[in-house]
Amino acid sequence: MTNIKTETIQQTHLSETMMQDLIAVLGENGLLTDDASCTLNSSDLLNQSGQCSAVIRPANKEELSNAVSILSKANIAMAPRGGGLTYVNGYTMPKNGFVSVDLARMDRILEINERDLYITVEPGATWRQIYLALKPKGLRLPFFGTFSGRGATVGGGLSNGALFLGTARYGSAAEIVLGMQIVTSDGCLLRTGQLAVKNAKSPFFRTFGPDMTGVFVHDAGALGIKAQATLRMIREPAVTEYLSFGFKDRAAAVEALSEIGRSEVAEEAYVMDPDKTKAALSADTDLVRDAKMLAKVVQQEKNIFRGIKAGTKLAISGRNIVEDGCFSMHLVLSGRSRHAVVQDMEIARKIAATLNGEELPDSVPRAGRADLFPPLDSVLGPNADRWIALNAKIAHSEAPSLVDAVEACIDKNMNAFNQHGVVVSRLLTVISNHAFSYEPVFNWQDSWLPMHHEKLSPDAKKKLTEPKPNPKARELVMNVRQEIIDIFRDFGAASNQIGRTYPYAEVLHPEPLKLLLDIKGSVDPQNIMNPGALGIK
Repeated sequence: MTNIKTETIQQTHLSETMMQDLIAVLGENGLLTDDASCTLNSSDLLNQSGQCSAVIRPANKEELSNAVSILSKANIAMAPRGGGLTYVNGYTMPKNGFVSVDLARMDRILEINERDLYITVEPGATWRQIYLALKPKGLRLPFFGTFSGRGATVGGGLSNGALFLGTARYGSAAEIVLGMQIVTSDGCLLRTGQLAVKNAKSPFFRTFGPDMTGVFVHDAGALGIKAQATLRMIREPAVTEYLSFGFKDRAAAVEALSEIGRSEVAEEAYVMDPDKTKAALSADTDLVRDAKMLAKVVQQEKNIFRGIKAGTKLAISGRNIVEDGCFSMHLVLSGRSRHAVVQDMEIARKIAATLNGEELPDSVPRAGRADLFPPLDSVLGPNADRWIALNAKIAHSEAPSLVDAVEACIDKNMNAFNQHGVVVSRLLTVISNHAFSYEPVFNWQDSWLPMHHEKLSPDAKKKLTEPKPNPKARELVMNVRQEIIDIFRDFGAASNQIGRTYPYAEVLHPEPLKLLLDIKGSVDPQNIMNPGALGIK
């Protein structure tokens, strides 16, 4: 096995010579060392960890490669950062002195190939940016965006398991990437997919030989920095419809969601518990009554008469669509023809009816699709509260047992949650036809982190007042969070956004662990590329 240094040498401050070398490569705006920038890049939406000594902001893969080479020669640890919207310490470290690699300036769309149906982008490009560029061409990604709003980036998504829009049919970001260009810890540029072949002219294919692209997907940036990615495209579906159903108990909702996933009738399929539904419909923007939202609902229909009908239906249904104690399931169904989509809708209705589901107005999925990439004010709850989420991916057959185990843990702590004002909600989704995703979310009143201040819009800052520090509620949430992570581990569940939160290296069998460490040792023998991520010490 290739040896990896278990102790990373970190410098608290970059030398003057090194800073001049980095400025020569990156330009004056490509190197930040002020306290505000370093503090911001040393925090995510979970907490603030060790302070980075500098932030580099390359504008292209050549600048990235040269800057990484300079830092590598000095054995300085680096942490790549996308949109910054994680809550798993994915790009933060417990020790001071690392360099944050902010990829926001590398945001170009490099090629849209309409004939071969692929798009090549830099890692700082957002899912929203891609969606807007493809829509006039009648094209789309199969999976085409996250729940995280307009700041979520391709590089971050490929490192951390992006999913949601289109996921029930097409899977996650991992399933649509054809190839990448990766900057390894010594500054070398490594190609994966078809462009790894010397004479290849197009990045159209992923698996000629071993799947080297897959090695760098969901790696939390521990194996290299994504400099470029090529993604599959599809033609935009001709027809999209929406359905919502209510279930009186959680078990029925879980089974209905799994069966919807297995049936492959929906592009998106998700269940909200009553608290999650209320939270989704209580934001100040007032999704279902806002005139702008109604206009978007009308505009998204290709037929103007259907659009007016949909907007009227949304306005009439309003927020009063879910009874107390009701678990609501929401579907987006798309296809090549209305006949095909209507057939899928009937299948979904039969599945819901078998489990005593009652059809509801489709306000939630319709409004969600009308406002696909909202502003980042959702980094806080509607009452200026902080929130963090956990997630587990499990086989459909194991979903009821996993959900019951976590709910028992939540119930055990409910008195303490009520005492400290902690609200727990859940979001359940399916990934293609083979996986079930369970996501409990914790909201509580607490002082904000630098990332919250950074992402809030000016309007939100005017409306919201930062709460006082609430260390007791925060400690409670973190303790229960760890209990739930332990439950996920005991079930052998998968999680996205592994970072430094979910156990990975420690839960592997010895043989795959050895392979992982051999790969890490090959591409990062000094262990300076996001050390600690994936549990690699």
